[in-house]
Amino acid sequence: MRAVVQRVSRASVSIDGETSGQIGVGLLVLVGAAEGDTEADARALASKVAGLRIFNDADGKMNLDVQQAGGAILAVSQFTLLGDCRKGRRPSFVKAGRPEPAKLRYEQYIEATRDLGIEVETGIFQANMQVELVNDGPVTLLIDTDKVF
Repeated sequence: MRAVVQRVSRASVSIDGETSGQIGVGLLVLVGAAEGDTEADARALASKVAGLRIFNDADGKMNLDVQQAGGAILAVSQFTLLGDCRKGRRPSFVKAGRPEPAKLRYEQYIEATRDLGIEVETGIFQANMQVELVNDGPVTLLIDTDKVF
């Protein structure tokens, strides 16, 4: 699985003008599932994201995780994270998971994050979504379960 993690002061996702999810301080996590990803990947990703110490402590050092900072997570599915742009100008998405297993992995990521006691808001899988955010810092990280775990 692959995720783009952005520390935000606020973020929201809407579909057809209706807000699906919104958070204040926390993390916007764009989540993509690859072909062959497992529930273990979803749980490992949830643990890694939840434990990232990227929020400032009282001394201004990035030393707190999202829960310690009193934040939430906005999880948005995004298969285009698996796009391969090495050849030509049109990305290849052959490594992206098929919709049914990818949706299951996305839902498992959300469930695993909630199991850690973190509030999670979401987009809607396969919907055309508009995502708004204020990136705080900016702080943006890329996590790939194939390369990290």
